[in-house]
Amino acid sequence: MFSTVLVANRGEIALRIARACRELGIRTVAVYSTADLDSSVVRFADEAVHIGHSPSKASYLNAPAIIEAAKLSGAQAIHPGYGFLSEDPDFAEICEANGITFIGPSPEVIQRLGDKAEARAAMAEAGLPVLPGSTGAVATAADAKEIAQQTGYPVIIKAVAGGGGRGMAVVRDPDDLLAAYRETRAHARAVFGDDRVYLERYIEDARHVEVQILCDRHGAAVHLGERDCSVQRRHQKLVEEAPAPNLPEELRAAMCESAVRGAVAAGYVGAGTFEFVVTPSREFYLMEINCRLQVEHPVTEMLTGIDIVREQILIAAGLPLGMSQEDVVRRGVAMECRVNAEDPARGFAPTPGRLTEFVPPGGPFVRVDTHSYPDWLIGPDYDSLLAKTVVWAPDREQAIARMDRALEEFRVDGHGVRTTIGFLRRTLARAEFRAAQHTTGLVGKMLDSEEDESGNARCTAEEPTAV
Repeated sequence: MFSTVLVANRGEIALRIARACRELGIRTVAVYSTADLDSSVVRFADEAVHIGHSPSKASYLNAPAIIEAAKLSGAQAIHPGYGFLSEDPDFAEICEANGITFIGPSPEVIQRLGDKAEARAAMAEAGLPVLPGSTGAVATAADAKEIAQQTGYPVIIKAVAGGGGRGMAVVRDPDDLLAAYRETRAHARAVFGDDRVYLERYIEDARHVEVQILCDRHGAAVHLGERDCSVQRRHQKLVEEAPAPNLPEELRAAMCESAVRGAVAAGYVGAGTFEFVVTPSREFYLMEINCRLQVEHPVTEMLTGIDIVREQILIAAGLPLGMSQEDVVRRGVAMECRVNAEDPARGFAPTPGRLTEFVPPGGPFVRVDTHSYPDWLIGPDYDSLLAKTVVWAPDREQAIARMDRALEEFRVDGHGVRTTIGFLRRTLARAEFRAAQHTTGLVGKMLDSEEDESGNARCTAEEPTAV
């Protein structure tokens, strides 16, 4: 077992990882940018190392500074959390070259599955259903046009190196394809440093369902069930729940089995997530594979009682999984709402500012993962997530009621700060959500109806994420 782990991240996930290490008796090292000097994880960790100025490129994406911090602090392993360097094969390889364990899959697996076009091909070969589309990256606009004609409209253009809901565009009209192809490539080049894109058939009125898996270094692999993540804005999730409601058991079992089969075929080690799209006719297709911890992992933890971060650390230390598939038992319903410092009335634009009040909810079966506190400054350089509110209940009706009560109880205020709390409560109140008939188009419909009522113009739900 490791004696010291460096957490190469910030915010609530850095604090979450540090807490798991503390419970394992592992010394923790936090890294921080200039803006995060007074962050919760810096206060909590056994040691903290300054790695650069506030912009991510100067700090949390600064691999040499992070490696140096690990060496100086005596860390044997680095946990990357999610985002930043968590799915960077070069960083994982640098860790290996410096004798530091990267808590995640091997660089080769991250490279293969992180290339979404290559991952599609590999998973199709393993027998997983993939959406009709290009077999690899699309080299020219003429190729894109030909593939789109063969696939049929609407299509979605995605960055090969994309992630976090960025680097994609839906095209419904053939006349819009050329501009969308060029714009997506330019966006991918600017954001990911890789302008390659691929095409898939876009499924209207779809559901987004993902399967959590754990694999050790000894060939064992299990799934922890599925989560529904269909409530999204700009292809980024707002509400997640498990088990996925209104899903036939045979479809649920087939998706989970496919995820395990794909993970074994890829030689996957660690925690990962297979993301699927479910059509209105209840067919499912693989969208992508996330080679990291998911933001919404607490939903599965609440349902199974399994600490996924703890399992990540134990797997990275070379220990076998402490469970078989039969040991994974899910009970009740769990739900997560992301409380972001964003203004839904302005297309979910980030609202940085200093918090004057921050009082999270409590009560039975309520979990709040957060790094925020009164007087904390929400800066413009990072993600706008303030807190993840997670609840458990014996059934979905009680879970919705408990979540609504928790959100009502949440108190957040600050200079210029707006949050998604009100929008989340309106989402929970929607008839189609309560009936589990919602799809990935729900947020767009809500924004359209709220615009009609107010008469105000808005940004669309599919616009690129603000940087």
